[in-house]
Amino acid sequence: MPASPQKQFTMLPCHLAGVEAVRAQSRHKFGRHMHEQFGIGVVVQGAQKSLSGVGMVEAMAGDTITVNPGEIHDGTPIGENGRCWQMLYVEPALIASLMGDITEGKTVQAEFSLPVMRDKRISQAVQTLFATMTSPQGTHASAEEQILMLFARVMQPTTLLSHNVQSVQGVQGVPSAIQHARSRIDDDPTALLSLQDLAQQSGLSRFQLLRAFAKATGMTPHAYILQRRLHHARRLIAAGMPLVQVAMDSGFADQSHLTRLFVRNFGISPGVYSSRS
Repeated sequence: MPASPQKQFTMLPCHLAGVEAVRAQSRHKFGRHMHEQFGIGVVVQGAQKSLSGVGMVEAMAGDTITVNPGEIHDGTPIGENGRCWQMLYVEPALIASLMGDITEGKTVQAEFSLPVMRDKRISQAVQTLFATMTSPQGTHASAEEQILMLFARVMQPTTLLSHNVQSVQGVQGVPSAIQHARSRIDDDPTALLSLQDLAQQSGLSRFQLLRAFAKATGMTPHAYILQRRLHHARRLIAAGMPLVQVAMDSGFADQSHLTRLFVRNFGISPGVYSSRS
C-alpha cells in the first residue's frame, strides 16, 4: 500500500521566523494551486513538470525551482519513481525586509523571474541554506547571512509583480470586472459567494465571469475561493487555533473537508502542520 501524502512530506523547524522548510519524497500530483509565500528549493532526485507563470516547465535533479506568491502552478512527477525535493517557503514580509537591505532601501518588492534555474552554484547555495535553516548545528546568524546572499543573487527587484499575468498581486492586463470579483473574494474568502453573486457585482453574466476569471487567474472562481480559504486556515492553524474552529472560521463544511483539501494542496494534514515545532 502506498504511503499517505502526509507521510511523504516532512516539515522541519527553521532558525528564522517567517520561513517554513519542507522535505518531500513523493509521487503526489498537485492540482492547480498557489501559495501566499515565496518558495525556493531544489529537486534532489527524479524530475517533475509543472505549470508556472511563464507556461509549462520541467525540472530535473539538481535544478532550483521557485514560485512567487499567487502564482498558479501544479506539479506532476516525470517517471514512476516520483521525485524528491527540498523547499523553503518565505513570508513576503521577510522578503520585503531582505530586499530593503539588498537594494539599500530602493525597493522592498521583488520576484523570482525564472521558475526553474539550472545553475549548480545556485542549487548548492539553496541546499546549503536549507541545511543551515533546519540543522540543530545551524544558527540564526548563519541562516540570516546565507539567505541575504542567496536572495541577492536570485531575486529580481521590481516595483510591480507584473511579469506573471496569473499572479494574484499582478493586475496588468486583467479586466477591471475580474479584478473586482477577485478583490471581493480576497476581502472575505469565507463569505458565501455564489457565481451569480460575483457575476452581478461585476456586471457580467455567469458564463462571462467564469470564462474571463479562469483566463485571467488560471482558476475558476470556486477553485480560487477554496485556495483563499485554505491560506486563511493555514494562518489560523499557525496561530494555534483548534482545528475544529479553524474549519468553521475558514468556511469549510467540517474538519474532514478542511483536512482533505489541505492535504491535497500542501501535501500534509492540518494536524501535522499544527504540530510542527
